[in-house]
Amino acid sequence: MSEKKYPVGIRDFGKLRSEGYFYVDKTAQIYKMINAGSHYFLHRPRRFGKSLLVSMLEAFFLGKKELFEGLAIETLEKEWTVRPVLHLDLSVQKYDTQDSLENQLNGTLAEWEKRYGTETVEKSLPMRFAGIIEQACLKEGQRVVILVDGYDKPVLDAMGNETLCESFRNMLEAFYCVTKNADEHIEFTLLVGTSRMGDSGAFSGLDNMIDISMQTEYADICGISEQELRDNFTSEINKLATAREITPAEAYAELRKHYGGYHFGHDALEVYNPFSLFNALKSKAFGNYRLITDASAYLTELLKKSSYDLDEILNIGVPESVLMGIHASSDNPVSVFYQTGYLTIRDYDPSLKLCTLGFPDCEVEQGFMNFLLSFHTRFNKTEAAFEIQKCVHEVRMGQPNAFFHRLQSFFAGTPHGLACASELHCRNMLFVVFRLMSFSIEVEYHSSKEGIDLILQTDSYIYIMKFMPEGTAEEVVAQMNEEKHALSFATNQRRVFNIGVNFNNKTRNIERWIVE
Repeated sequence: MSEKKYPVGIRDFGKLRSEGYFYVDKTAQIYKMINAGSHYFLHRPRRFGKSLLVSMLEAFFLGKKELFEGLAIETLEKEWTVRPVLHLDLSVQKYDTQDSLENQLNGTLAEWEKRYGTETVEKSLPMRFAGIIEQACLKEGQRVVILVDGYDKPVLDAMGNETLCESFRNMLEAFYCVTKNADEHIEFTLLVGTSRMGDSGAFSGLDNMIDISMQTEYADICGISEQELRDNFTSEINKLATAREITPAEAYAELRKHYGGYHFGHDALEVYNPFSLFNALKSKAFGNYRLITDASAYLTELLKKSSYDLDEILNIGVPESVLMGIHASSDNPVSVFYQTGYLTIRDYDPSLKLCTLGFPDCEVEQGFMNFLLSFHTRFNKTEAAFEIQKCVHEVRMGQPNAFFHRLQSFFAGTPHGLACASELHCRNMLFVVFRLMSFSIEVEYHSSKEGIDLILQTDSYIYIMKFMPEGTAEEVVAQMNEEKHALSFATNQRRVFNIGVNFNNKTRNIERWIVE
């Protein structure tokens, strides 16, 4: 059997089908959606195939039956009616000036007006859009299909510049609401993006749309389910296992660990990130393919003004409604972490109706932790990753003093302007550092109001640490001895280090440590 041609980075459905790229058939699900309603909204993280979904819908509504040969929808659809399609792609442009969005909309509207005609009385962007919808319907004799890719990107690009952001919100709200008032001329509408803008304006007026983002039946409309992985990629996974010198069962487990684990809804099935999954199968290696380069300006600005506790975010329950939208007035980054794909739903308590969040896979966790480390320190992402490996080496070599000197360097030069208090900053920094180290050594992390307890274990050494925001290092060690922290390792053959650490809130750094 020949190697599959994976559609990595392919956005155009016509190119995918005509040039022999492999496609996991989602068309039965798409057919169901088309026939169950008219106006939809979907958000998914980047690299999940949203643009390909939009392109496939465009091909379907343009009646390009030849592209669907052999797929489920070929036999399900009987009419293949050709309809006028208005496809607005906002996902590829950078929106950082007042004119950038208006120029993009103007250019697209002008193309449509050449195709379908226009009325001279229509001057504003929304009026022109409404006129185009009506003209297209009259000219073609069929109701119009409207597809918007990256509906939220202008607003997300402008986050941090409130004046520009508000301008974009108002412009898009007026533009998108045209679809609500032109229902008699519209057959189908789909807006896709990486977030649901909540009460921020760009989505608030579209109450006629069905949000399928967290509906169980559409959980895998983008992405690859476990069943689809096993049904379509058995041969490729066997080849991956052979290349890595592991069993096929171990290969499945590693793929799930690295690229699976997304849950879009508390009762939704598990979904793999297709971009990373296909890259791993293509290269026959478990690499980090989804680099965290999509940390938007909004996320960066939000982190600067947020008093968030990373350890708490991963342990407390949150209502599903919190995950449904990004709200302009909120300083809480939880919904942003979820919608951008850095966190997913790991558990659900039906009695309390609360979701527990976690990282979907180790690829995302490692990439996101590296981003946070560079955000909180003077190191860039490359330097931060290199420093973490030095930390791991020093711990493995039994060099606690060298390790703590390096740990001090992470706190030195902390960016100014962060909203979180010194103690919270310390907890977040330590959380990030030790989560990154846990990919190479065994780490136990326990945080409370009284401080942070840590245990690091290697083949030769055990490090028992306690970090306290107040008091001296001597007092911390005395408390550890009183609480008999090392007693459980008394019979262990490895060398045990008992380390008390105090943190200075004024300097925002580790002040002193004692190793016993």
